[in-house]
Amino acid sequence: QVQLVESGGGVVQPGGSLRLSCTASGSPFRAYDMAWYRQAPGKQRELVATISRGGSTVYIDSVKGRFTISRDNAKNTLYLQMNSLNPEDTAVYYCRAQLVAVYWGQGTQVTVSS
Repeated sequence: QVQLVESGGGVVQPGGSLRLSCTASGSPFRAYDMAWYRQAPGKQRELVATISRGGSTVYIDSVKGRFTISRDNAKNTLYLQMNSLNPEDTAVYYCRAQLVAVYWGQGTQVTVSS
């Protein structure tokens, strides 16, 4: 079992940047495939980016070239660097870990507003 805690959310102006972190504990972090999801008000939760145990990454089209997912296995931490933010990126961002079972963090709010 793994516990996940996100941090780094906040309020930022359009065009700004944020870096989200997700710190894992309780189980070998390097064994998990990791992902970031987000859920905007009134919308379903959607996948943003994934990173495999081996470091392969996948992004949804709307964030390609703006967001970067990465992981530091020595620090048991997943990151999401978000650049060129726009109001459509406003959402609660969640990290997810998957080995056999799936685990979720509690989420961190990102608000893009002028």
